[in-house]
Amino acid sequence: MITAQVFLIIFTVSATAHIVLATVLGLYARYKVQYLALTWINAIFGFVLAFCAPFSQDIVEGQPGMFHPLMLLTLTATSFLQSIYPLSVPMPAYLQMERMVKYALPAIVLFTVYAVLWALGMEMKTVHNFYDLLKPPYNVDVLLRVVAIGLSIYYVINVLRLPHRLAHSTNVPAYVGGYCTALVIIVILYLACTIHYMPELLIAFLVAFTMLNAYLAYRTLENMAMGLPKPTIETVSEEPSEEQIEQAEREDFNEANRQHFLRVEFWMQNHRERWTQSTFNRDQLCTETGLNRHLLLQCVRSQGYNDTHEYLNTYRIEELKRLIKSGKVMVVADSLEAGFGTVKTARSVFMKMEGVSLDDYLTEVFAVQTVASV
Repeated sequence: MITAQVFLIIFTVSATAHIVLATVLGLYARYKVQYLALTWINAIFGFVLAFCAPFSQDIVEGQPGMFHPLMLLTLTATSFLQSIYPLSVPMPAYLQMERMVKYALPAIVLFTVYAVLWALGMEMKTVHNFYDLLKPPYNVDVLLRVVAIGLSIYYVINVLRLPHRLAHSTNVPAYVGGYCTALVIIVILYLACTIHYMPELLIAFLVAFTMLNAYLAYRTLENMAMGLPKPTIETVSEEPSEEQIEQAEREDFNEANRQHFLRVEFWMQNHRERWTQSTFNRDQLCTETGLNRHLLLQCVRSQGYNDTHEYLNTYRIEELKRLIKSGKVMVVADSLEAGFGTVKTARSVFMKMEGVSLDDYLTEVFAVQTVASV
């Protein structure tokens, strides 16, 4: 059985998660305005959830009936806020007040009408089943509930249409499609709770809602993390001895990682002929350096690499650039000489790490070389 304590914990954890996300995103928003929308959206969710926490007992014991106005207005506001970020992808000027007010105007009118009617003492109709919606006396409350559902669907459909409308646009991140699908599922879950109120359904919604927003924040910050400067490759003239490594393992965890990394670096810098083979992979690197997968991953991450694959690709990209500048690689098809398995992989990794397409890089280098030779 769901208790008030369970709801209190869920509200507290969810509110904390949203406020932490808002704080982190706010820091990034000082440098890139694209993070501002997610910052204040997560802050709103966080503080609203914190406000709801003291009412956990009422939420457990409550029997609001079907399509309760407060639940529907919450759905409308949540759908609107969650639709802002994806819609901002094709609209760089979405922060302009005119566009925001225009998009939010239907919801603003709905909330205003409800606020005025409640202030005037409007009685809310209790709805136990769909037939009650059609039974007299008819009042504006029922109509407004239908409008709230319609607006929620409108905001969600706007997001759902985005990946299809801009399918060929490079400005749309690949994860937006998954976000849209998850948003629809969550809205359906919440609607099910408004039709047949169950504390278990509400908890499922809160957990899914928090996870979705955390996922969106993670994927957004991931783009910035991928743009951080990559570690530079420095020449290692001497391989660390076993005594140095053993001493570091006994005395200093960070130094042990550095010594392991120097061993890997020394091997990589003296065996170019091995890792420029497309079949060379992480397991072979483990065998050659005497490190297991865990230690290898640990030592490359300690030096700023995301994983072993990124580490190997960094060497291959540098090798490819060297081959291009030396004139040994003249066309993209020859990029396999740097160790990539396919041309598609070479293009993808080059774009990801260098921020420019491999074709453009080739053109730029050849243009510089041509000018220099004149």
